[in-house]
Amino acid sequence: MQTGGIEKRIGENRVLAVLTIENAEDAVPTARALLEGGVGGIELALRTNASLEALSRIADEVPDMLIGVGTVLRPDQCHEVVRRGGAFALAPGHNPRVAATAREVGLPFVPGIATASELEAAVESGHRLLKLFPAEHLGGAKYLKSLNGPYKFLGLKYIPLGGVNEENLGEYLSRSEVLAVGGSWLASGGLIARKDWSVISKNAEAARRIADGVAEKTE
Repeated sequence: MQTGGIEKRIGENRVLAVLTIENAEDAVPTARALLEGGVGGIELALRTNASLEALSRIADEVPDMLIGVGTVLRPDQCHEVVRRGGAFALAPGHNPRVAATAREVGLPFVPGIATASELEAAVESGHRLLKLFPAEHLGGAKYLKSLNGPYKFLGLKYIPLGGVNEENLGEYLSRSEVLAVGGSWLASGGLIARKDWSVISKNAEAARRIADGVAEKTE
């Protein structure tokens, strides 16, 4: 499935903050803190009872935030993501039924892959942007390089997530096949629960500096 303009926007952001929101009241302050620090994209995980309400609030009140919705595991969730203002969806794996429904409703979908067989299945379904998960536990940027090697001629792009942090962010972003990188360290559950917006902004600033530094080196 072609992601078109969304892929361009993800690539411009380069960093996605992975959010698990337990209390919908925290959604907007978290999004604003990230934007203040220079991170304009999120993956909001559908893992709590507050997730969908959090999605609606961010879409309504923080229009400058690029909202990706993660852990989309069921076809019906695609409809909800569109209805509530999500810009694209991601999943830890590749569920053909979810991918088909996303296509039907016009929702750009990024399936998760971990192996060559999973990569080929996703490509066969028409996907060219893939989520590598759990990236660091699979072997990190070196694993991605070797996994992508036989498929490099296809021009695939990846969003690595899982175990990414401030220390290894630059290594991932320096890979030409990496469109963007996602991580929960930017706004962890603990930081959100403590309403520590200033630290979230500082984490975002640090990530933005790293991303911008990598971009300067590759220009």
